[in-house]
Amino acid sequence: MEKIKHFIEFEIFSVGEYSFTVSKVLSVLLTIIVAALVLWLIRKAMFRKKVQSRFEKGNLYSLYQIIKYVIWIIALLFILETIGLKLNVLLAGSAALLVGIGLGLQETFNNFISGVILLFEGSVKVGDILEIDGEVVRMQRIGLRTSSAKNRDDIIIILPNSLITTNKVINWSHQSAKTRFRIKVGVAYGSDVDLVMKILKESALEHPEISDKSAIITRFIDFGNSSLDFELLFFSSNIFRIENVKSEIRRVINRKFAENKITIPFPQVDLHFKSDNTGYFNKRT
Repeated sequence: MEKIKHFIEFEIFSVGEYSFTVSKVLSVLLTIIVAALVLWLIRKAMFRKKVQSRFEKGNLYSLYQIIKYVIWIIALLFILETIGLKLNVLLAGSAALLVGIGLGLQETFNNFISGVILLFEGSVKVGDILEIDGEVVRMQRIGLRTSSAKNRDDIIIILPNSLITTNKVINWSHQSAKTRFRIKVGVAYGSDVDLVMKILKESALEHPEISDKSAIITRFIDFGNSSLDFELLFFSSNIFRIENVKSEIRRVINRKFAENKITIPFPQVDLHFKSDNTGYFNKRT
């Protein structure tokens, strides 16, 4: 028993007035192991199928992230206390240093606070489809400083959290189960307007990704400079890959236009030339 006590109190090394004994090292390791074990149990309990069926996965992930950070902060404070570091003395002695670090890491702190806001507020969750600066991405992970998302080219993008909280962001996942999209097209003057609108609607009806076929709308929107301009509106739940859906519908439209001899015109401009002898004459290109 005396040998065990002597081994536990054995000093491995010391730094100034702080000594690191076997018991302190074991306490630190035990704290880390216990924290990791508690987190593992919480994760297993939270992400069971029964729990996921009652709550959104994004909400569960945000809650787990908050719990994880709280547990690790508690573990860190316990480790510092075990080592013998007094936090009040440490903070008082390094006040000037902390001010300098705060100024240098202002952007980092901004991202950190933004991460806390995202996790607590729940306006953006894992799995949500966002449009940021014209880029459409699906959220993969929300961290305290940065978040990661995958774009339509399956490229992982690292996003500073402040970019999400301070910029204008469209969250497509906050819509209903389906979202309305549109395709614009122009046809040559003299084309049969009713036939064009019929072809646009038929082209959308042929695509399997259209959610509500009764809600398809075609509009004659304007007399353009070179064309009669139309708009096709439809609903789809395939938000992330909607550009593929649009492309396939455009292919059908182009095929049907060719079959019905409806042309999509090139841009046309009227040029006016001035001549000293003959006055004005026009040339259409």
